[in-house]
Amino acid sequence: MNHLSAHPTHSHAEDDHSEVLDLDAEVLAEHTAAITGWLPLTTSPRHVVDLGCGTGAGTLALLDRFPGAEVTAVDSSDAHLHRLREKAAEAGVADRVRLVRADLDARDWPDLGSPDLIWASASMHHMADPDRTLRQVRELLAPGGLFAVVELAGFPRFLPEDAPAEAPGLEERCHAALDRHHAEQVPHRGADWGAKLTGAGFAVAGERTVTVDIDAPPAGAVGRYALASLRRLRGGVADTLPAEDLAALDRLLDTEGPDSILRRPDLGVRTERSVWAARRA
Repeated sequence: MNHLSAHPTHSHAEDDHSEVLDLDAEVLAEHTAAITGWLPLTTSPRHVVDLGCGTGAGTLALLDRFPGAEVTAVDSSDAHLHRLREKAAEAGVADRVRLVRADLDARDWPDLGSPDLIWASASMHHMADPDRTLRQVRELLAPGGLFAVVELAGFPRFLPEDAPAEAPGLEERCHAALDRHHAEQVPHRGADWGAKLTGAGFAVAGERTVTVDIDAPPAGAVGRYALASLRRLRGGVADTLPAEDLAALDRLLDTEGPDSILRRPDLGVRTERSVWAARRA
């Protein structure tokens, strides 16, 4: 299959986001596998399109679930596609992945074939006009094919509600500030995708919510995931947090300090993933 040949130019922001996506894939691998196993398919897909593939959590999970399938992975980020190329090579599946750099907000998409499964995980809410995107997906999907929309129910939580001791409830206040930020910047986050799918000419074939509740020692992937995620969260809320909350957050993010999140024995990952599976009506 064809691959991108140009070497991408990385930015720090893209690298930071790639790290979060990679850790998300590692920590939530079992939950992603459970979703791919739940999909109400009548036959195993041969051609899958992963819309907004990021660094490939969905792409690799789908390749693992459907060993006879090839995946066209689409993203607007060179850095994400570069990382996915590396991961596909490491997993020995590079020959089953086609990488396509594209702006999914564009009216004209590149030729993505006629897939019998389209997967969009944590990407639909980023679309400038998701209703138009859904109509484009409907036209792209092969007759009888399935479209799966996966959305996180908000930013994951990592700390107990009464943590840290000097600023209890800090994480919830950070989330409230982030929600206000997202309401302005990402207005389709938290949309009713079932209703939107129906409005775009789909029939919803299944819907489920997957609860994530993981307790794990901070020394492993969960600690790194919490650190990378809270660093990214800080970028969205630093201008609106009270000074004492920002200082408490910075103490958690100081990996050399005594209050580092990597030293906490009470870390976990708590969130939900909602999934809608739909066919053309």
